[in-house]
Amino acid sequence: MSTVTPLAEREIKDTIVLFDVDGTLTPARLHASDEMLELLGALRKKVAIGFVGGSDLAKQQEQLGDDVVDNFDFCFSENGLTAYRMGVKLASQSFIQWIGEEKYNKLIVFILRYLADLDLPVRRGTFVEFRNGMINVSPIGRSASNPERQDYEKYDLAHKIREKFVAALKAEFPDYGLTYSIGGQISFDCFPTGWDKTYCLTQVEKEFKTIHFFGDKSFKGGNDYEIYNDPRTIGHAVNSPADTIRILKELFF
Repeated sequence: MSTVTPLAEREIKDTIVLFDVDGTLTPARLHASDEMLELLGALRKKVAIGFVGGSDLAKQQEQLGDDVVDNFDFCFSENGLTAYRMGVKLASQSFIQWIGEEKYNKLIVFILRYLADLDLPVRRGTFVEFRNGMINVSPIGRSASNPERQDYEKYDLAHKIREKFVAALKAEFPDYGLTYSIGGQISFDCFPTGWDKTYCLTQVEKEFKTIHFFGDKSFKGGNDYEIYNDPRTIGHAVNSPADTIRILKELFF
């Protein structure tokens, strides 16, 4: 992307455009296209831009580039629990400190037992990934290849594996104050209620009057649902990066 225009000098002031990553800026777990990156560079001259995703920063760098912190005005990893503004890291929160080791252990034991009892055609590795602001649970395992992810997504839709898993967790831990959000192709996130993608809005709502959000999982139960429907945002539901490009051109170019 080109030289950064200071926020106060953007063509459209007091406006920020936030993006989900998987399925919105990039194909699931793949790299953003040159066309997308060029368009974001041009958009950044007009408005402030940022991304908000459930993954950690390392995974977002794989998809959006190693210099992602410099190429976006706001970087919200793990729904904003780890955040950067103009390349400067902001204060972060910790899931493990919030929940405590005793409750965390009970939660993990239940998850591992449930995973062991699932009847699945394929299993790979990394079924539970611990992150700063949440845990990510994947019945097939996060090390599945892209073809395996695509096959699992179809299987999951047919058999409702993740949906039933989430229902079991809600029934087992009704008083834990947790939210479960199905996103991407193979996993779901578990985090404290209120630590969904709307969490990042606390970092931008005082600075910007208009907040656009683009996401592909805006349906109820999807991990974009809360921020897409939040009264502080103007939500744009997309089905692919191509959709995102089309709508951006219609709105800003």
